[in-house]
Amino acid sequence: MPYTIRNQSCLGCDNCRLQCPMGAIKIENNKYWIDPSLCNDCKGYYPKPQCATVCPNNSPIPLQAKKGRCKVEPREATSPDLFANGRTNFFASSIVIWEGCNILAQRSSLTWEIDDGGRFFYRRQINQGKGEIIFHIADSPHENITELEQLENIDIRAACLHLVLAAYATTLDQPWEQIFTIDDRQIEKYLGLEKRKDLSKFFKLNLIRKLFQQACSLLVSVKWFPQGRIKEFSFAGKPLWHLQEMKNYFQEDKDGCQYLTGITFKVKVGIWAKHFLNRQGCKDRRAFYQYGNLPKTLLTNVMSIWQQHEGTARLMLWLLFKVKMGKDQRIMVPTLMRIAYGEEKVAIASTHRHNRKRLLRTFEKDLEVLNHYGIKVVFDPVTYPTEIQPLWAKLIDIPEDPDEALEFWINDAGANNRLTDTGPRGKWNQLMNARILSFELPPEWEYQITKSDRKPRENKYKKNNKSTSGLLGEKICQARKKLSLSQRELAQLAGKSQSWIRDIENGRLKVKVRDQGLLRKILDIA
Repeated sequence: MPYTIRNQSCLGCDNCRLQCPMGAIKIENNKYWIDPSLCNDCKGYYPKPQCATVCPNNSPIPLQAKKGRCKVEPREATSPDLFANGRTNFFASSIVIWEGCNILAQRSSLTWEIDDGGRFFYRRQINQGKGEIIFHIADSPHENITELEQLENIDIRAACLHLVLAAYATTLDQPWEQIFTIDDRQIEKYLGLEKRKDLSKFFKLNLIRKLFQQACSLLVSVKWFPQGRIKEFSFAGKPLWHLQEMKNYFQEDKDGCQYLTGITFKVKVGIWAKHFLNRQGCKDRRAFYQYGNLPKTLLTNVMSIWQQHEGTARLMLWLLFKVKMGKDQRIMVPTLMRIAYGEEKVAIASTHRHNRKRLLRTFEKDLEVLNHYGIKVVFDPVTYPTEIQPLWAKLIDIPEDPDEALEFWINDAGANNRLTDTGPRGKWNQLMNARILSFELPPEWEYQITKSDRKPRENKYKKNNKSTSGLLGEKICQARKKLSLSQRELAQLAGKSQSWIRDIENGRLKVKVRDQGLLRKILDIA
């Protein structure tokens, strides 16, 4: 059982703090307190708790449940709450944030390298090697934890907190210079922890603190290439999020024992925001301002399924950024498997039959969970035919009417290939060449913040503006699909980049007069 300190009898001799092997005894406002998340009764170090042994006044006592009324410390004011409309909020969605989210979600499943100093790092090449992004993990305050153990101990839920910080970054005009303040009550609300009555307040506070420390442990280095008017820039080893201050709040009982009841965090956005979340710089075409919509349900869904369906949680977090680039982008099944389970597991499954069968069942179950939460898979009928699709996907088309359902099963029983037949031989090899056409998203994912919901300074960045100069983005998209052209194929025919076509269709760019005639000719638009 963790210990606490009665401050009424504490002499402040500091003997207990020096003897504690876990570093659990701390000083707040000139008062000693024991962090119960670190205290382990000195097990593995001493036969008895050292704080109680060396204290001349027997101030350390076992931590008991609070009884009666307690004196509560006043809290510092925080930044305004997110999700004002109850559904979505803007969030920074640049590649720096995306890769940071991938690291927190996939952890050691990614391909990590070791530099000359023996430190682990993750590298992402940009634009065929013209640029790169490198991530490191900051040193742990615990000397007995290696860098690899620190990486493996990252909680996937830290990715949700990472997205919350990315949402707060969009509320600031110059986030790389300003500080925002959030507390445990706000985070509980965003992550759905306030509904978990089975978790104690202490457990929630300990979890939130751990997730914060893990999200703020990422160091990023960027080497960016010249892009239009944006000049080349680089920076090395900068924190993704600066945790400026973490302040604890306590309740004190009649014996002077302090109980942790709240935490406030002050955070400053890293220098990356000066290049990727710069409103004025984007207006002057010397920086980017890349953002998207963060659905609140994504955070609560990941928090609820992360243990039973970690692969689904990883896919949800990855798709949040992927669908921002265009819902109709085709995705290969091996890519989804690597995101959900890591390259090592996929490689082992390719050579071991038992692992292959287990991974196939897990993958089909994860797709079913995605479908349950409204992220519906659209299979490519050519490369992903019905024969190799999951059983749950085949059962979707069964009629609800009893008579029609009976006729359906009678016809299925007489067919050459029945619905409940096992997968064909070579199913794994077929899946390795299969692809997903798109994902149909739930309404809250596609919901765009309306003019009344958003703040005035963000009005000019309205994402759902589909109008272009004389040629509608929707019209271009419809004409392209009518001709069965992908965005990449249309870009090649027009001599443009795929991102240019995507931004035109999403209404983020206007078609210049000289390009309108070219698109009308290619797409046969009158």
